[in-house]
Amino acid sequence: MLQSIFHAWERRLASASKDRIVRPFEWGEDWLSPNGHADATPPERIERWVDEAMRDSDAFFETPETRDYDFQAASPEHQLKGEAGTLRFPSVVTTPHDVNNTVVARFFPSADTSARLGSPKPGEGGRAVVVLPQWNSDAEGHIGLSRLLARCGVSALRLSLPYHDTRMPPELTRADYIVSANIARTMQACRQAVVDARRAVGWLASQGFERIGILGTSLGSCLSLLTAAHEPRIRAQALNHVSPHFADVVWRGLSTRHVREGLNGHIELDRLRHLWRPISPFSYLDRLQQTRTLLVYARYDLTFPVDLSRVLVDEFRARQLPHEVAVLPCGHYSTGYAPFKYFDGYVLTRFLRKAL
Repeated sequence: MLQSIFHAWERRLASASKDRIVRPFEWGEDWLSPNGHADATPPERIERWVDEAMRDSDAFFETPETRDYDFQAASPEHQLKGEAGTLRFPSVVTTPHDVNNTVVARFFPSADTSARLGSPKPGEGGRAVVVLPQWNSDAEGHIGLSRLLARCGVSALRLSLPYHDTRMPPELTRADYIVSANIARTMQACRQAVVDARRAVGWLASQGFERIGILGTSLGSCLSLLTAAHEPRIRAQALNHVSPHFADVVWRGLSTRHVREGLNGHIELDRLRHLWRPISPFSYLDRLQQTRTLLVYARYDLTFPVDLSRVLVDEFRARQLPHEVAVLPCGHYSTGYAPFKYFDGYVLTRFLRKAL
């Protein structure tokens, strides 16, 4: 009975968005870096590019250091609400959309941290977390959670994902370019999110933070795991709604039915899963031996199907990776509503305080 109630609620919440567009299937070979295979067909080029990425994922997610960080203090009104200011820096990945090439993050420092902006004190750094919100989050998404973390002693740097809020090109009303029926663009946009998060970690380290974690929800959860697997400065990750395979969520999820419609008739799930390996958590689990992980999933989730979440939990157990599990008594969309959002915020914050 509870399942039918929550599933009906999830479908009503999902149907509230009226601006979903079924975009055409594209291989997206124009998004590939040159790899000496210009004579190959688009799917062959993507296949070879993916193989190269999987042979050396450190190179795929390579993040050169930068000093081009611009931190602007928040207004007095926002400072009263716990926000120190806005950080901007250039993305490693340059896209055709100029507005998307500058990363934007809002910083919420904890009151008890010994790190001070511009005055790093090695050996005395406090705790800090990079926060990656969900797909199609607006500019206020996860701001409340960031304030909660700061109040509980964990500074939070809330990142805007590629093609979201201030980084969204004018032709979009949704962040379609980060998850779509364009195969290569989806991989490049997710790769961009990972290297953006790694540069955010670099800024936190430059401010004296030494106990650094990452928190992500839904799409942000997937991107957080990819980041933690390739960023040695991350000690702990809190993953809010989880799945082992990027392709399976897109193929089966309630929120991505319009993306699936664009894929139908052009590619099968097995091949899509194979091509999207570079952005799938399952590909990097063995790199998490030293990372403490919280896996959170919702019992009545139709967007991140529950059986997929349980497969990931089972993989963590089988590989004896350090982890904890929390199960929310709700669905995906309903996680954002009381009382479930309070329980979710509690388990995420409690874990990060303990793990860091």
